[in-house]
Amino acid sequence: MLLAEANQTSEVTFILLGFSEFPDVQVPLFLVFLTIYTVTAVGNLSMILIIRINPKLHTPMYFFLSHLSFIDFCYSTTVTPKLLENLVMEDRTISFTGCITQFFLACIFVVAETFMLAVMSYDRFVAVCHPLLYIVIMSQKLCASLVIGTYTWGIVSSLTLTYFVLALSFCGSNVINNFVCEHSAIVSVPCSDPSISQMLCFIITIFDEVSSLFIILSTYISIFGTVMKMPSTSGCQKAFSTCTSHLNTIPVFHGTVLFLCCVPNSKNTWLIVKAVSVFYTVVIPMLNPLIYSLRNKDVKKRFRKLMNHPTLFC
Repeated sequence: MLLAEANQTSEVTFILLGFSEFPDVQVPLFLVFLTIYTVTAVGNLSMILIIRINPKLHTPMYFFLSHLSFIDFCYSTTVTPKLLENLVMEDRTISFTGCITQFFLACIFVVAETFMLAVMSYDRFVAVCHPLLYIVIMSQKLCASLVIGTYTWGIVSSLTLTYFVLALSFCGSNVINNFVCEHSAIVSVPCSDPSISQMLCFIITIFDEVSSLFIILSTYISIFGTVMKMPSTSGCQKAFSTCTSHLNTIPVFHGTVLFLCCVPNSKNTWLIVKAVSVFYTVVIPMLNPLIYSLRNKDVKKRFRKLMNHPTLFC
């Protein structure tokens, strides 16, 4: 019986419709997404390299930023290559194993980014509100523990959701009206009742959003209160400048997540879901390194040095 179920599962395939309803824009979309992915890969890998080779950037803030860049690169690499393939190939099928693997990896990196942004807000809170104790509080051990905890919760969440997706029964070819194997798309095609999996995904998403936003809001309320008490204007500006890049990233990421949670799951909203999913999975990983590099003098200065003296890469 188990062998029969395994054979049935191996025969299951998914068809990612993507943007097939717009055949005239397949090639332009391919070129746009390829450009975005190239910028994403180069931007995030350059950020990691710059932080790695510059001793002045070996601080907790840049340590977390390097992991944010790593997460963005991995997330984009999990989703975009298959999207690009479907835009130029007539065969848009993906195996059951490939679809589940894409979902599993994407889920890890989404959850990890959610809490990495919360960790970075805590780092800014300590830097602004307790500057004299910053090095003591943000020790290497604590920084490593926060990063490990972020990845661990991402893996636990992904394993839980993937387990309940695997518990569903799928029959033959399943048409997914999206370009990525995300949860709502997968659970819209099974032969069995997906209500438990949907409820679990809703609970985990709400928990992640509420807990991470609570950390971010509480830390920035404390930061704002501390800055308002500073006697000098220059001190206020310096304190806010260390938080500007992070503040620009938070509404973009969490705003998109909350919007996707609020969009009703119906045939009339699939186009909206796909458009927002493109921004969420393809564009945001490109924006983060741009936001941090353009707003950060240390990163821009180091990048110029590397461009003028390429041998520094060695």
